[in-house]
Amino acid sequence: MATEAKKLQPIIIKRVKKPGHVAHGGAWKIAYADFVTAMMAFFLLMWLLGSTSEGDKKGLSDYFQSPLKVAMQGGPGAGSSNSVMNAGGNDVTQDAGQAKRGSGADKKATAQAGDLTKARRAERDAQKLSQLSAKISATITGTPKLAEFSKQIQLSMTPDGLQIQIVDDQKRPMFDSGSATVKPYMRDILQEIGAMLVDVDNKVSLDGHTDQTPYGAGARGYSNWELSADRANASRREIVAAGMPDDKIARVMGLASSVLLDQENPRSPTNRRISITVMTREAEERLLGPRREAQSPAPSATPAKEPVAAKQ
Repeated sequence: MATEAKKLQPIIIKRVKKPGHVAHGGAWKIAYADFVTAMMAFFLLMWLLGSTSEGDKKGLSDYFQSPLKVAMQGGPGAGSSNSVMNAGGNDVTQDAGQAKRGSGADKKATAQAGDLTKARRAERDAQKLSQLSAKISATITGTPKLAEFSKQIQLSMTPDGLQIQIVDDQKRPMFDSGSATVKPYMRDILQEIGAMLVDVDNKVSLDGHTDQTPYGAGARGYSNWELSADRANASRREIVAAGMPDDKIARVMGLASSVLLDQENPRSPTNRRISITVMTREAEERLLGPRREAQSPAPSATPAKEPVAAKQ
């Protein structure tokens, strides 16, 4: 009986339901994916900027600034080259034309070497002109004839070189009134300065200046322009008389009252002056072009036996 009761007893199966996984939140994954995408786009942009020529950049800039103008006029939308492929070669550093690999780097190196040479030359010029300024100052102080006029002689360094200005004084004018006749003391100053500039290799520029007091006959007659130019030329003659070669004078100009020394008092005597500028090599090249170095004469093919033919 007990066995049968056990057989009839129902079997109870308990099923335990396990809770599902707790959500960890996936927002950070989206943010991380956005970050990675942004970094890829950033590095792609940097690569494009690095491999794009200046002509292409300018063309893109012009297009976005005025697209209609570029479209109608056919502006430099493809850069500085007429070809669709800007370089036409394998070297992406080239902007136009077929070129050998590495020639862009050679040009850059050459340009850098040229800049370095100019910088060294400018440094030498500055040092030489600084020494010249000290020499002139010492000469003015040590020469009794010039010491009493030291307040009328001003030295300053300008981008064009060492500027020596001889300014007028109400009690001691440099020229006769309304004339280009040099006063005796002014002649002494000019000749002393000219003697100090004889051994200087740099070219010299002379400028004449007046105040704003109108000269006599007005626009149609003799004016401050002619007066300032005549005074500059008279000063040039005195400097040349001191021994300076005439071909060392690069320029003589009359500026009238266009460059005032005393802006607040246009009729001040200090505006009447002569400016002598010992020019730097860079200023000289801007004015006259590159200086041509003297070339040694080529060896003569004439035999040494014929000195008579060589003299002819």
